[in-house]
Amino acid sequence: MEAKDQLNKVIDNIEKVIIGKRDIAELSIVAMLSQGHVLLEDVPGVGKTMLVRALAKSVGADFKRIQFTPDLLPSDVIGISIYNPKDMEFHFRPGPIMGNIVLADEINRTSPKTQSSLLEAMEEASVTIDGVTMQIPQPFFVMATQNPIEYEGTYPLPEAQLDRFLLKVKMGYPTPKEEMEVLARVQAVAPIEELQSVIELEELIKLQQQVKTVKVDETIRNYIVELARKTRTDSYVYLGVSPRGSIALMRACQSYALLKGRDFVTPDDVQYLAKFVFGHRIMLRSEARYDGITAEEITARILAKTRVPVQRLVGQ
Repeated sequence: MEAKDQLNKVIDNIEKVIIGKRDIAELSIVAMLSQGHVLLEDVPGVGKTMLVRALAKSVGADFKRIQFTPDLLPSDVIGISIYNPKDMEFHFRPGPIMGNIVLADEINRTSPKTQSSLLEAMEEASVTIDGVTMQIPQPFFVMATQNPIEYEGTYPLPEAQLDRFLLKVKMGYPTPKEEMEVLARVQAVAPIEELQSVIELEELIKLQQQVKTVKVDETIRNYIVELARKTRTDSYVYLGVSPRGSIALMRACQSYALLKGRDFVTPDDVQYLAKFVFGHRIMLRSEARYDGITAEEITARILAKTRVPVQRLVGQ
């Protein structure tokens, strides 16, 4: 079965639970294929948690959930070494981060110290306890949910933490028609309880490796670099997109191309994904906030003003 068909089976399966959010499901798959992570930002109750559970069930993954609260400690996330007096040795008790798909629920409701405990795990797929480094089982994918910053009792994520997320997306409210369908589906039994896996973890790992074979023409790479460079020189921006952000956009484009059944990246892929990859990596000056300018608007302006490369025919 082709990669496109396999991935569409996963998305179709997710849509049995999450109605009218196919684009969000696609972006989640893109991040997973890219071996990156997703930050879902929206108000409570729009299906963020359900999306992660449906994704985990669809690929047969080991699912773990971390409910972030103000009193959560780093050891509650990554685990702790406990001394056993019987054998006079320390034994590692793994935390919930040691799973295939991890839901970091309401990540901005905990302290920056606990938020930062995810940095090593998200970047290197490992945790270090008492000087001993342990690898997290593969595949490893974190999907964090976040309530909007302006809500009371939240802590803004630090720049280093935000940069570890490949994509930042928003769910949005369903339409009245979609919400009616949601009510009809959950009237008897919650669809998530009956959801079955449609691909195996081994197949997902193979797809992650296949992403790296998707061709990225030099003109596309130049286009990505130029977009990133312009975020660093914009007058409204005090911290632009890092090289990690450029790599993230290229990898996301490769995954999106595979999802769409292509073995090459197009400029349209870059334009579609740039706002999800760049938006949370751009830190604005105070003048931008005074003028009501958002990072998404700056990304859109840069895209509009940057020459789009002419797509060469495959094989030329």
